[in-house]
Amino acid sequence: MTVPILPLPDVAPSVPDAGLGALATERGNLPLDSVDIRADISALVAGVEIAQGFRNPFDVPVEATYIFPLPDRAAVTRMRMEAADRVVEGTLKERAQARADYDAALAAGQRAAIAEEDRPDVFTMRVGNILPGEHVTVRLTLHQPLPYEDDAATFRFPLVVAPRYIPGTPLPDEQAGDGTAADTDLVPDASRISPPVLLPGFPNPVRLSLSAGIDPGGLPLGEIRSSLHVVAQEGGDSGRTAVRLQPGERLDRDFVLRLGYAHAGTTAAALTLSPDGPGEPEGPGTFTLTVLPPAGRAAPRPRDVVLLLDRSGSMGGWSMVAARRAAARIVDTLTDQDRFAVIAFDHTVSTPTALGPGLVRATDRNRFRAVEFLAGLQAHGGTEMLTPLLQATALLNGDDTAGRDRVLVLITDGQVGNEDHILARLDPSLSGLRIHAVGIDQAVNAGFLGRLAMAGRGRLELVESEDRLDEAMEHIHHRIGAPLLTAVSLDWTGLDVDPDSIAPRRLGALFPGVPLTVSGRYHRAFADARATVRAVAADGAPWQQDTTTSVTPSTAATPIWARAHLRDLEDRYAVTGLPDLERRIVETSLRFNVLCRFTAFVAVDSRKVTEGHPTHHVVQPVEQPAGWQLPTAVPMSHPAPPPPGQAPPAAPAAAFGAPPAPGGYAASAESAPAAPPAGAPPAAPFSAPAPAPYGSAPTRGPSMPRGRSLLRRTGRPAGGSPAQDHSATPARPRTHQLLDQELKHLTTTATALSPERWQHLSDLRTRLLGITETARAEGLPAAPLLTLIQTLEITDDPTQQSRLEELWTLTVQTLTTYLGGTPSQSRERRPFWKKHS
Repeated sequence: MTVPILPLPDVAPSVPDAGLGALATERGNLPLDSVDIRADISALVAGVEIAQGFRNPFDVPVEATYIFPLPDRAAVTRMRMEAADRVVEGTLKERAQARADYDAALAAGQRAAIAEEDRPDVFTMRVGNILPGEHVTVRLTLHQPLPYEDDAATFRFPLVVAPRYIPGTPLPDEQAGDGTAADTDLVPDASRISPPVLLPGFPNPVRLSLSAGIDPGGLPLGEIRSSLHVVAQEGGDSGRTAVRLQPGERLDRDFVLRLGYAHAGTTAAALTLSPDGPGEPEGPGTFTLTVLPPAGRAAPRPRDVVLLLDRSGSMGGWSMVAARRAAARIVDTLTDQDRFAVIAFDHTVSTPTALGPGLVRATDRNRFRAVEFLAGLQAHGGTEMLTPLLQATALLNGDDTAGRDRVLVLITDGQVGNEDHILARLDPSLSGLRIHAVGIDQAVNAGFLGRLAMAGRGRLELVESEDRLDEAMEHIHHRIGAPLLTAVSLDWTGLDVDPDSIAPRRLGALFPGVPLTVSGRYHRAFADARATVRAVAADGAPWQQDTTTSVTPSTAATPIWARAHLRDLEDRYAVTGLPDLERRIVETSLRFNVLCRFTAFVAVDSRKVTEGHPTHHVVQPVEQPAGWQLPTAVPMSHPAPPPPGQAPPAAPAAAFGAPPAPGGYAASAESAPAAPPAGAPPAAPFSAPAPAPYGSAPTRGPSMPRGRSLLRRTGRPAGGSPAQDHSATPARPRTHQLLDQELKHLTTTATALSPERWQHLSDLRTRLLGITETARAEGLPAAPLLTLIQTLEITDDPTQQSRLEELWTLTVQTLTTYLGGTPSQSRERRPFWKKHS
């Protein structure tokens, strides 16, 4: 069989020797050496193995951290660590226990790895005690469903975590992760989802390989379209097709394969049963129910439509052009019986003054005014999304909306960090309305936008290029019209279904071209097992369809269901924070061995390979997302909105034009510092601190710059000023950061031999002299540190080592008290993944 493979529109040319990680510098390579992705696609399910290779180019043991994306609907079911002649299978455990096991292994000198989920599509891998010159490979196995809409299935695999806007007030305690953003009250794990970003122009990237074998599974496969350059196609009598990427592709965007399964001829309602084992044909097992929408289009009904358009800096360049076109196309589809409103937002909210407040009739004149307003929008500012969402839902929940379809269309790249906070605040206002999301980006935050669309019983449409917009808008036009079926419910016959297991929990409506897929667990199945789907048609008449039933063993059905069910539970937990939901999430995750926010995979090598914790900790920087670039200037705070008709003001100059620091890290901006004490020399206006030289002192935790890695889209913003999308957040005083690091060193050295500990205190006294000067410059008290320095003078005398424990305890007590804690206070990181933490 021969299947044409076509490029998706707007595919960038392949760049030899370009990619993420392992960049050759004067100080050696970064730890990530290779990323190998192998997918096996069968009909509408993909099994994927991703192998991450880490290499230690230094002469001391290293711990490497890599913040990376995975498909938001994928179920991670296995982790395996390979090093030298050792293969260690990972074990899924409750997250706190997994982290404790990992830390204990490193302290004992054992090699270990841990994989954690921070968002549905953002994960963190840590690999510790990699020996000098050693190569360690960590493999993850996952299963993901392929969305099937409009006669095409989509295999999407994200390759980079894009910078996200982090709102809120910085937290005073220790950072949860090793990223560049400070944790805040609204995003308590911001430091875990903000990897440092590579400056452009570095050659010799990581070796990226990606291949996909495609088995149509009996479905008629038409064309294949790819967002990146695919170089091979192998067809045979089996009907399989194999594709792989050209060498040199960057890890800077989503990889997308669109598979045309035209006219698949699927039954209108099909129920598939997958028993847990071959010897258990009657159950227990997992069911998958697929319902195709009826043919035709629903008659139009009066609608209230609110268009919410993101114009923040991350939407600059082609994204802003595509967003304006998308919104204008939706406005053009409205009729005189519809009402609408248009809201644009960055860190401020604006509406067309010519239309007035509230919903207005979609007359020709009003539609023209709306399109005129949209044409003038430019990208700048931060992404404050909650306020405009609440404003939009308030319009749709007004007293005069009875009998009308209420629709909210959000057009954005979704690059925000406070997803849980937004969903929790928005949830009470979602009853009776639908939210459709249009994700425009080559590295979109699909995890959040999918959660939002599901909560609003709507659809998510991804647009990865401007040229694909026309196709996507045709789909969106059908979605915002009246649904074909509403009030969907299920009745079961001959199948003992666990009602609490059904995912999604909200069945929503059926739209043209979009099947409804429901999965869940059953205890027992009988010969007459079937489901009856009931709904209300667009004309108000009852609609009913009985399913055909088949039994098909599948290793992917249960983990895919488990991931969908866990996502439902996690979204409910984000809204309520109930401890019972936390318990159910952990139990479900461990029972079905599927990773979630409350669990983690940990692999510990039983062999001791070194003495204690690794000397260096390296956070792997990631590629800039395609179409983004570093700004030449960074505003210290959100600028005031410009007057109508004027371009946004230029931001003050910042130190992003300086040569990059060794190691290829992007400079990270701190927010404006507090006013200096009286008599202190004035600080340079908003100078970004340079990262520590690569390969020097540990770059972990508070010692890292805590501002945002600020990026903007490629494209000229209004007035020539940079399109700014992320504002910096205040960091902790440098004194506190340094003392926090010293406390960590004291903790990790507490079990060392007495002579080594004595020497550590002697060296600490010298370092405290420098920290005291930093404290004075920051207007912080220096007396407690000076007293401790004077006490530690005794460490110059080796004959006084009998006082080691006394001095050690005093040092820990003094530094802990200075930082605002107590000597007995645990230095462990807080459980940032819990809502009530």
